[in-house]
Amino acid sequence: MTSPSWLTVTQGTAPLLVSIPHTGIDLAGLDSRLISTWLGRRDADWWIDKLYDFAESLGATVVHTAISRTVIDVNRDPSGVSLYPGQTMTGLCPTETFDGDPLYRKGEEPGPSEIDERREKFFVPYHAALQAEIDRLRALHGKIVVYDCHSIRSVLPRLFEGKLPVFNLGTNDGKSADPTLQEKVTQSLAETGESYVVNGRFKGGWITRHFGQPQAGVHALQMELSNRGYLREPEGKGEPDNWPVPYDAEFAAPIRVTLKKILETAIVWAER
Repeated sequence: MTSPSWLTVTQGTAPLLVSIPHTGIDLAGLDSRLISTWLGRRDADWWIDKLYDFAESLGATVVHTAISRTVIDVNRDPSGVSLYPGQTMTGLCPTETFDGDPLYRKGEEPGPSEIDERREKFFVPYHAALQAEIDRLRALHGKIVVYDCHSIRSVLPRLFEGKLPVFNLGTNDGKSADPTLQEKVTQSLAETGESYVVNGRFKGGWITRHFGQPQAGVHALQMELSNRGYLREPEGKGEPDNWPVPYDAEFAAPIRVTLKKILETAIVWAER
């Protein structure tokens, strides 16, 4: 079956599936309904696809959507139920940014039927691709690791207090991955000397929680990086003249060493 143009699946044979759900900036024709296209793209996980572009060389399978999270967030519960009850989060089809700025011109917000259409058009194919690759890799290996890649601004008062650690590892409070795998990845984080937390503010989104089934041989990790770990992140929430900042390979090189080590660790763990 041919994948839609916005969905990229690169198949590998290692026991590792890398999911990249939030780097997309394709607004799927919503441009005129949004207050601005820049605002519609501000909360993308900027340059995460570049940051992890070594994954294929490790033999990992990579699934990537080009559709913006403003159109639909493929890492939310498709029913619309909050993954973090009591905490501020954007929805399946967000109508405001992380900062609370409205995304749509008045009266242009999506209604229930449009949300259903977007779910069928964009959410379902992405998750079907993940499931198909999980099934393919499980046929090759006794256990596999699903690694979900994310990033976010270091300071977002509406979503969390203070400054987020550089590395935020989530395993749904230990439910989505074997504790030994979590321990090995945590050790790699500790060795960096940078700030990190395990199952803190970001415990894992829908991808981690839905696909992480250790009893079935599928172990899922979410890595949420603070932007300052790999970008020259500006102060404040970012404005059109300074956000996003260009990707700087030299600046990002140190964190790439750690991320590569983490993916290699996951592969070795799964193979053993």
